[in-house]
Amino acid sequence: MTALFTRARLYGLTAAAITFAADQALKHYVVEGLGLRKMGDHHDLLSFFDFTRTNNYGVSLGMFEATSMEMRLVLVALTALIACGVLVWIMREVKAWDIAGLSLILGGACGNIVDRWRFGYVVDFLDLHFGEFRPFLIFNLADAAITIGVVILLFRALFMGEKSATEQDQILADETRGDQTNA
Repeated sequence: MTALFTRARLYGLTAAAITFAADQALKHYVVEGLGLRKMGDHHDLLSFFDFTRTNNYGVSLGMFEATSMEMRLVLVALTALIACGVLVWIMREVKAWDIAGLSLILGGACGNIVDRWRFGYVVDFLDLHFGEFRPFLIFNLADAAITIGVVILLFRALFMGEKSATEQDQILADETRGDQTNA
């Protein structure tokens, strides 16, 4: 196995694929299994958490709403370009925790890209609320994965010391050596 596909990167790519598949499966279950097919359809779960169907025509927090086919295609292309950038970052990253965060971002982004391509919007349904107070907009598993991935990256950047280039080279060499002995 080459240094390009270290164990951490393979786990990361697997985590991205699982995140994507889980997001798509849960959206399918909510729409088809629970019958939340149109905006506002609702399914009670807990006193503070429900499934409430909404369609997000924009990106984060509903910003940059795509109101035409051209704008939709621009959003798909832009988010696909960002996802490709995240994939390149994963393939260059040596730190397992950063790969984990990036993998969640990649899997979530791919889930939302597929929705936007297929439907023209992203299916959102996770509704956390305390009475009428909603600390977040209604979201989906992909959004949660992206958020958790960003938090991991921010935490690592702010609170974990950077290793020198020599230490990073040693980590990569150790991973490569370990992968070759396991092959």
